[in-house]
Amino acid sequence: MKQDIIIIGGGIIGLATAEKLLTHGANVTILERGHAGQESSWAGGGILSPLLPWKYSDHVTQLTSYSAKQFPAWISSLQKASGIDPEYEISGMCILPPYDLEIAKQWCSMRGIEIEQSTIPNTFPIENNSDFNRTQLHDRSLFLPNTAQVRNPRLLRALISRVIQLGGRILENCTVYRLNTNYQQIHTITSSCGEFVADYYIVSAGAWSVEILGAHALQLDIRPIKGQMLLFKFDAPPIHNILVQNDLYIIPRRDGHVLIGSTLEDVGFDKQTTTSAFNQLLRHAGNILPPIKKMPIKQHWSGLRPASPKNIPTIGWHPTIRNLLINSGHYRYGVTMAPVSAEILVNEMTGATQPFDTSPYQAGWEIN
Repeated sequence: MKQDIIIIGGGIIGLATAEKLLTHGANVTILERGHAGQESSWAGGGILSPLLPWKYSDHVTQLTSYSAKQFPAWISSLQKASGIDPEYEISGMCILPPYDLEIAKQWCSMRGIEIEQSTIPNTFPIENNSDFNRTQLHDRSLFLPNTAQVRNPRLLRALISRVIQLGGRILENCTVYRLNTNYQQIHTITSSCGEFVADYYIVSAGAWSVEILGAHALQLDIRPIKGQMLLFKFDAPPIHNILVQNDLYIIPRRDGHVLIGSTLEDVGFDKQTTTSAFNQLLRHAGNILPPIKKMPIKQHWSGLRPASPKNIPTIGWHPTIRNLLINSGHYRYGVTMAPVSAEILVNEMTGATQPFDTSPYQAGWEIN
């Protein structure tokens, strides 16, 4: 595969796609409007599973499950090549009430996924169980012991390093203004850093994808949804499992950092953090893990997720423009879905057999 390919967007999806294409011999240039890996990919928590997987469609969990199985080998190769440890870890995920126990058990049973209904001592291998609000946790917590996490800022650094190592170019602060088409084909693109010509163009610009596509977006519905997060630092990890309750998650890192996230705010491209979100997250997390209330906040930030209907991304060829593809709309699970999304897109370009039916990931062009 010797084609020149331009990828618009240098987040986790664009970088993973670039890495895959480079290993197939393509010449790849990434155009990134800001700094590579510094938007939604950096802002998220790095949980390699939907928060409550049985509440998502099979089109979503098919991607996340297949992709999660690829992470150990992918992380190992990236770490070996870059010298950066993305801190992949099977930490397990504890789901706190409310939830539908029968639906959860049936969903896991049908897919061969291990699930436990545990009390606190079994679910939380922690130094001091008294740190937890037992009335909040009850004895009905569900535990998914094989759920993993990755430290996404480190993963992104490793991936950027690998793309450059393989000969890829990453042009930052390069905003794409226009896709110039003729006879159902892009012949050039206009950007803040000049005109570019390639054989193929891939839009992986997250929440900005529809803006870049312009009239070529057709019925594609990808829009920004803001998520705010908090970061705290303990001397040692106060918990060793991911905690989830409804849309809130608490993620412990190896070095004592604890992430709290996240809000879901349909406010356009507004990335400002707010006091109300801070108070909401801290109050909810503090009800589960009271010591958080006494810790100084280390960081408060937000990111713009590329939301799509039913959380289903769009991956593959544009319906009418012959040399245009898209890999976007992964909403909350771009990091989780990155390996499989790159694989699907490259298989589309090379004609290789797909791992499963990928037609659901082309339906986004037709959504009203």
